[in-house]
Amino acid sequence: MALPQKRPPRARMTAKERREQLLDVSRSLFAQKGFEGTSVEEIAARSSVSKPVVYEHFGGKEGMYAVVVDREIQALTSALSGPLEAGGHPKVLLERTALALLTYIEENEDGFRILVRDSPVAQATGTFSSLIGDVATQVEHLLAEQFRRRRLNPRTAPIYSQMLVGMVALTGQHWLDARSPDKTEVAAHLVNLAWNGLSGMERNPQVTSRGTAIRPGAASGSE
Repeated sequence: MALPQKRPPRARMTAKERREQLLDVSRSLFAQKGFEGTSVEEIAARSSVSKPVVYEHFGGKEGMYAVVVDREIQALTSALSGPLEAGGHPKVLLERTALALLTYIEENEDGFRILVRDSPVAQATGTFSSLIGDVATQVEHLLAEQFRRRRLNPRTAPIYSQMLVGMVALTGQHWLDARSPDKTEVAAHLVNLAWNGLSGMERNPQVTSRGTAIRPGAASGSE
């Protein structure tokens, strides 16, 4: 009678491999449950380690979350910086940037969910809003040049760049769950609204209502 063969001992992870495993597990949990809804106990259990191992590598949940967010910020920054640095017509840059953001969302759903979710440990220099602000600063210079060419006031470029980049970012958040239509079609509609809106801008826009509610029929001059 043959004796049952002993299973070979499972190879022990190196410290680097264990760290990456913990980050992968925590990234998934943070995306699903948020920072508050994720516990060190659950991270440890899913990683088949004890809680002290988690503390040994990251000092706690806050430290782990900070590393996850920093990695995602770097990945998204890299994805968006390429189109902005490539040069070309502003309309083409807008299209490339919109597609880059949507592609990042498509390929890094968990990461994007973490970035757009508020957290008490998020720092001013490591949040989605701060990244969007950095992108808007780059777009600001492009818009200012276009405004000069069109004889528009270049001093208004900062506010328009915030509007433009904010529109792209919020559309990306919506598309994260909707995933319809296709990302290329979404990018085309973004460019359609943004670029055609910019091309038809007035030199001195005014608020029609003067801060008061417009009565029905007032816009057409009827009493």
